[in-house]
Amino acid sequence: MNATITFTISAFVTFFTIIDPVGLAPIVVGLTTHLSNEQRNVIVTRAVFISAGIIAFFALVGRLLLDRLGIQLYSFNIAGGILLFLVAVDMLFGRPSGTRETKTEENEALTREDISVFPIAIPLIAGPGTIATTILYVDLATPEPLELLSVASAIIVTLLIAWIVMRSSVWIVEHIGRTGILVLSRILGILLAALAVQFVFNGLATFAHVSGFLK
Repeated sequence: MNATITFTISAFVTFFTIIDPVGLAPIVVGLTTHLSNEQRNVIVTRAVFISAGIIAFFALVGRLLLDRLGIQLYSFNIAGGILLFLVAVDMLFGRPSGTRETKTEENEALTREDISVFPIAIPLIAGPGTIATTILYVDLATPEPLELLSVASAIIVTLLIAWIVMRSSVWIVEHIGRTGILVLSRILGILLAALAVQFVFNGLATFAHVSGFLK
């Protein structure tokens, strides 16, 4: 298979898994039960645009921030892989992920009128896992224009799917049910765990080369 196609598939699967559009459906329903469909759609659309802006920001300046902080990319690969693995474990066991939203934040969100920024955009869509994944994949794609385009396409398509799912969240929960959503979430969790381990291995391999352990 062409390397660019393989990279594109890998990027899409990773972003789709870490954002988990289907898993957002019951959360959006729970947070917007007191709102009309029109109000829910406005909040969902605003949240997607806000999260897109956040992701774009870290895609553009993420590597620069790491350099300014003196963080080597292999360290970020390892840390990002561990973070993604923790998210995967939560998905596999059906637990709310602390990397996305804590219980305190969830309770606070229920009292807010506008939940588009918090907690939907941050941290449910553009959370630490998404930010880490963005920086990692942009660095992997640089300086290949086609692979950078692949990363951008993977993010855009995933956000589009998330937008559609959240707008249809009531229908999805009614027809698929929470059990169906949990089953899909566990399948995605397995894929994310494997990708997370690969990120850690890549970081360790780079560290070994830089340190002279491997020639």
